[in-house]
Amino acid sequence: MSIWEYANPVKFMRASGAILPWAVAGAVACTLGGVAWGFLTPDDYRQGATVKIVFLHVPAAMMAINIWVMMLAASLIWLIRRHHVSALAARAAAPIGAVMTLIALATGAIWGQPMWGTWWEWDPRLTSFLILFLFYAGYIALWSAIEDPDSAADLTGVLCLVGSVFALLSRYAVLFWNQGLHQGASLSVAPGERMSAVYRYPLYLSMLGFLLLFLALLLIRTRTEIRRRRLAALIARETRP
Repeated sequence: MSIWEYANPVKFMRASGAILPWAVAGAVACTLGGVAWGFLTPDDYRQGATVKIVFLHVPAAMMAINIWVMMLAASLIWLIRRHHVSALAARAAAPIGAVMTLIALATGAIWGQPMWGTWWEWDPRLTSFLILFLFYAGYIALWSAIEDPDSAADLTGVLCLVGSVFALLSRYAVLFWNQGLHQGASLSVAPGERMSAVYRYPLYLSMLGFLLLFLALLLIRTRTEIRRRRLAALIARETRP
């Protein structure tokens, strides 16, 4: 069985319908469990209770970047193989990614104010994240502005390629530029830089929850887009002279 078989809307609807309940259940359990577990952890000796924002901030920031990467992959599939489900999946993912980026920016500001003494700083990572959000907003607006869905998928696919530069900058900005207030990666395999297990394990669970939440929302929205496309086709057929 090839993965390309699920480019068929009928097969995608059947498979996604089977996966969706499990994704929703896993998302609820892991997200609520991870965040609740995280907020029950002891205060950090330097950052105090504010460190617990990490259980929302890091998963949201991780998903904000990786959702754009997923949109890039789906857009490339559309541009190369012209599979409509991939274009609809990219469109369905964009609002979820935009919300994740807003959550990351908002929680970062809340976390940064007591640590840095300011709600906002034109730090390389913060700035690249703001630009990433603007690309999400532009992507959504471009889809809405073009009536022909194939043309919209083509143009938003190109926009997705350009925006991928800022998705990479959002992830690696701290490595590219030494200046800036933002700390390095919260999770690291480097000796002496690993987060304490007290915080690491609930963070892993929260990250898994956000990943499953994205999967559930993506399936719901993609299924909705497919139904919308079918409805538009039926209406066009009925109104055709």
